[in-house]
Amino acid sequence: LVAEIEKKVTEAFEVFDRESNKTVDVREIGCIIRSLGCFPNEAEVQELLAKIEVEEPGGFVHLEKFLPVMTEVLLDRRFRPIPEDVILHAFEALDENKCGYITKEDLVKHLTEE
Repeated sequence: LVAEIEKKVTEAFEVFDRESNKTVDVREIGCIIRSLGCFPNEAEVQELLAKIEVEEPGGFVHLEKFLPVMTEVLLDRRFRPIPEDVILHAFEALDENKCGYITKEDLVKHLTEE
């Protein structure tokens, strides 16, 4: 199981490793984590970065530092997505007319005013 997870993490990391040198820009870490099915907020991403030694200057993260931290996150099943039934309930609350969709205008109103 650990080998499978490490392979998955390495493959996700390599997508963002534009220079193929086992490093990525620190600003890519949130995207990599989310591509692995984990959905931390920005504060939680920063907590993870604190566990990873970020190379200064330039802010690069090495795969060898990222791999053990992210493997542990996946093994612990941290930062799981919100269950579908919760999202559906939230959608239904916003769909006041019960028409099965939310207009762009209504969504903007809910997200900016309420």
